[in-house]
Amino acid sequence: MRVIVVANPKGGVGKSTLSTNVAGYLAAQGRSVMLGDIDRQQSARTWLGLRPSAARVISAWDTMEDLRVRTPKGTTDVVLDTPAGLHGKRLDEVLKIATHVLVPLQPSIFDIHATHDFLLRLAEHKRIQKFQVGIVGMRSREGTISADQLKTFLGSQAFPVLTHLRDTQNYVHLAAKGLTLWDVASSRVERDLEQWRPLTAWIEG
Repeated sequence: MRVIVVANPKGGVGKSTLSTNVAGYLAAQGRSVMLGDIDRQQSARTWLGLRPSAARVISAWDTMEDLRVRTPKGTTDVVLDTPAGLHGKRLDEVLKIATHVLVPLQPSIFDIHATHDFLLRLAEHKRIQKFQVGIVGMRSREGTISADQLKTFLGSQAFPVLTHLRDTQNYVHLAAKGLTLWDVASSRVERDLEQWRPLTAWIEG
């Protein structure tokens, strides 16, 4: 079973946006997907509660304190949204079950510094050979100083930068309805789907 963990100890970097859309992509491919959330805010569970009954099924993942997984028979993929401040033993427990780790990062100097330390911890983790790590630039606006700072920082990282996702209200409007890019006509979100192609190729690879 593939377990995709979306993690960054910095809050507000787009973890829930990335998690829900990864789950939406996998569901659109006909996978049996579960979306879990170990954040006290339970953003993923709230989003699932908004999801229309006619949309492709994404099941809720009930996690115990020790992250034991209770998955229905036939589940192929799990996406796990994680809280801000994830570190220490809690981080170890998450990485113990991960096959993929996605690290969202916004073009803010505060986010960059916080994420730098997190990426170092991942690179030095004892299980680093057991999971893949990919970085995703979030809410990136081409031509801005902050975007240039982010690209400079990412160019120095050992882990691959999978893609940059633009700052658009598409994600906000879809999330409010429990939907993802893959739940609407592709013509409405064509530019966004193009930015996701390197990321989905990494997931499938």
